[in-house]
Amino acid sequence: EEFNVNSTKQLGSILFEKLKLPAAKKTKTGYSTDAEVLEGLAGQHEIIDKLLEYRVLTKLKSTYLDGMDVLINNKTDRIYTTFNQTVTATGRLSSSDPNLQNIPIRTDIGRRIRELFVPGEGYDCIMSADYSQIELRILAHISGDPGLQDAFVTGQDIHTRTASEVFGIPLAEVTGEMRSRAKAVNFGIVYGISDYGLSRDIGVTRKEAGQYIDNYFDRYKGVKTFMDEVIASARTTGYVTTLFGRRRFLPDINSRNFNLRSFAERTAMNTPIQGTAADVIKKAMIDVSQALQEKQLSSRLLLQVHDELVLEVKAEEVEVVGNMIKQAMEKAVSLNVPLIADIKTGPNWAKAK
Repeated sequence: EEFNVNSTKQLGSILFEKLKLPAAKKTKTGYSTDAEVLEGLAGQHEIIDKLLEYRVLTKLKSTYLDGMDVLINNKTDRIYTTFNQTVTATGRLSSSDPNLQNIPIRTDIGRRIRELFVPGEGYDCIMSADYSQIELRILAHISGDPGLQDAFVTGQDIHTRTASEVFGIPLAEVTGEMRSRAKAVNFGIVYGISDYGLSRDIGVTRKEAGQYIDNYFDRYKGVKTFMDEVIASARTTGYVTTLFGRRRFLPDINSRNFNLRSFAERTAMNTPIQGTAADVIKKAMIDVSQALQEKQLSSRLLLQVHDELVLEVKAEEVEVVGNMIKQAMEKAVSLNVPLIADIKTGPNWAKAK
């Protein structure tokens, strides 16, 4: 039958009353059909996959295609975002009207939108300069963990190394699935992930996820010590700091409310890492800008997207700009492990990844 796919009430009736799919949660007005509910039903009926795809497409269309169309400057055919210095709690720049920092990159359709961003008149290509695993490298430096530092100093694949440590097997025996799970553990640790959160992310039992986390801390004891010490310090001082000395205050760190206190503890663990990464990319932007000016190059810095700098470059300057930016980014701060910047160029933003 026909129904309005954008009507929560009608969609809930179709899914849970007529198709008899299991209802995950109810609200005062009826069945919930939010993203979490639909993702939990994935694979149980073909309509779910179509609904998830429809929501992705409608969001991309309304947010980016329709939203950006009205923001294109009629005189220059360019689009101008606004960077906000003091909006995010982590210290990263945020982007608005339009937000160019959350255009999906992992999906084919998201990359299609990035193809719309091409170099302006007088420029020949887009250059992307992206820090490789900067947060894990900062964690290795701050924690002083010898195993984590050794992996980066020797150029090992950190996720394969972690899989080897967590699963207790030789590097050569690590499978793709093991590496994928270790990757989730690596990045989850940075954000203070719980056994429940990890189990949901990688599709294993809560007990199994807890064992992965325990094995990680058993192998990387320096990381565990760092996490414990930073929380203890925050409970005493009420704040945590980045490597550059920038503070983030945590008023709920000693709260009696478990949820508030737990969030503050996760923030305490994450801020020195993510906050330092934010500081490093800002320092790199300044260094790159100065280097471009000193060499009197025409190529210019356009965007900062998380750990990535985006430039528009003239063909004859590609090699010199690429080398210069790589050096500026990798020398932006001195750590006990190497900082690595990956430089790529292409005819548009999508092809520069």
